[in-house]
Formats: sequence, C-alpha cells, structure tokens
Amino acid sequence: MQGTARNFFTLAIIYALCGMALGIHMAISEDHGQMPTHAHTMVAGWLMSAVFAFFYHLFPAAGQKTLALVHFWLTAISGIGLMIGLYILLAGNPGIEPLLGISSIGFYAGILLFAFIALPVVWKKGLKEG
Repeated sequence: MQGTARNFFTLAIIYALCGMALGIHMAISEDHGQMPTHAHTMVAGWLMSAVFAFFYHLFPAAGQKTLALVHFWLTAISGIGLMIGLYILLAGNPGIEPLLGISSIGFYAGILLFAFIALPVVWKKGLKEG
C-alpha cells in the first residue's frame, strides 16, 4: 500500500485508536455523554478512511492524481475538526458550533470530491469484472 491509500489507512488506524480509547473511557467512567463523538469517530473516521484507502489501493491510478491528495487533506483536516469540535460541543461548550459547522461542510465536500473521483473510475467501460 502506498501514496494516498497508505495515507488514508494510517488515518483510519489513528481514528480507530482514538475512537476505541474514547469508548473504553466512557465504559470505565460510566459516562456515555460522548457516545455521538465515539460513533462519528468510528464510522466517519475509521470506517470511511479505511474504505477510501482500499479504493485507492484497488485503483492506484486514481490515487496518483492531485485531486486524490486534495481529497485526503480535505477529509483529514475537516474530519479531525469535526471530531474535536463534536467532543468540545458535547462537553458543554456551544461556542464551538461555528467550527463544527465549517468542519461538517468540509467533510461533506470531501465526500463529494470522492464521488467525483471514484464514480468515473468504477463506471469506466472496459474494466473486467472480477
């Protein structure tokens, strides 16, 4: 695994470690107030980053384009802002909502960019079905 695929898979592992640590912390403290943060970290962070990694691994030419690098950084920066912002919001600090909103829009833009990158690749004529 290399390039964009490796970057996304590394990010996925970091999300998994953070999400699991938060889950263990909630279990030990018996305070589950951060459950939405935990769920977003595991699904939007770990799962989606892993899916992106495997897409770019399966289609390495797509991962070598500049748009793939933009996709990685847009998703990484906005996703980290989203997770931290959600944690701070749920800790009782509503002043973080503007950052959370910007991060959410950025993360959605990353998904739109992924659709722009991935759909033409998977619908390309002439690909052999496996």
